[in-house]
Amino acid sequence: MGQVKDRFGLEADSTALVVVDMQERLMPAMLERLSGEAVKNTRLLIDGFKTLGAPILATEQYPKGLGRTVEELASCLEPIEKTSFSCQGEPAFVEALQAAGVKSVVLVGVETHVCVYQTAMDLLDKGYRVHVVRDGVASRFLSDYEQALSNIQSAGGVISTTEMVLFGLIRGAGSEGFKAISQIVRKR
Repeated sequence: MGQVKDRFGLEADSTALVVVDMQERLMPAMLERLSGEAVKNTRLLIDGFKTLGAPILATEQYPKGLGRTVEELASCLEPIEKTSFSCQGEPAFVEALQAAGVKSVVLVGVETHVCVYQTAMDLLDKGYRVHVVRDGVASRFLSDYEQALSNIQSAGGVISTTEMVLFGLIRGAGSEGFKAISQIVRKR
């Protein structure tokens, strides 16, 4: 798409959105303020990534016990089942991410301090640029949420927001996807 590369590596043609374990039995256990915002913003990110033709991957942690992806997102995703906390512990995920040929990963999902955190750390170790969307992740306890984001940032991850990611992918008002992304963020 010819985007200008920013110093944190957000380009539609080399960035994947990864939706981690946003499942029907997990989401009600999250802090209500965080979980509602996370689902809504994840949907906006999915719409934005689809508009820009950027890859989207999703996972479900042990769906037999924790249910499938929440209804608001299920029709948009084809989740990879896993039992490891880190997405990188599932060979099918690793293969799909490698096949996408990306350098940067945008993470959303639950729980911030378990599966999102371990995935972020493993991706950083593998040399990916990692953005964790503050308003797209949730935990049961605020202290866990805050500490995970702090640790990820200290390890070299970028803590972003939904709009930072979407506008970072298009870079400017003259960009090809500007009108579509502007309409998507108006849904907030």
